[in-house]
Amino acid sequence: QVQLVESGGGLVQPGGSLRLSCAAPGGISALNAMGWYRQGPGKERALVATISRGGSTNYADSVQGRFTISGDNTASTVYLQMNSLAPEDTAVYYCHANTFHGVDVWGKGTLVTVSA
Repeated sequence: QVQLVESGGGLVQPGGSLRLSCAAPGGISALNAMGWYRQGPGKERALVATISRGGSTNYADSVQGRFTISGDNTASTVYLQMNSLAPEDTAVYYCHANTFHGVDVWGKGTLVTVSA
């Protein structure tokens, strides 16, 4: 069974940076795509960025140019580099993966708080 473990959240000042990591301890051979979603206070969970097995990436308009998603196949890990963070980026960030069998897998989430 695929498991996803996020890390890297925390408190950062506006304009700062954070890097989130999502590890798949069982490996990524069964995964078609991975990505990050977030859920801010009082908001629904929304797409942040995705990366396909072939390396194609997709970003929400709100993070385009500030966030970068990347993958390390050797480490079975996906990263989300977040720069120029703003208070509206405050949210619980969830790692997501889609398997070749069409199963959605979610991590437990990591909290990112952007505040002075």
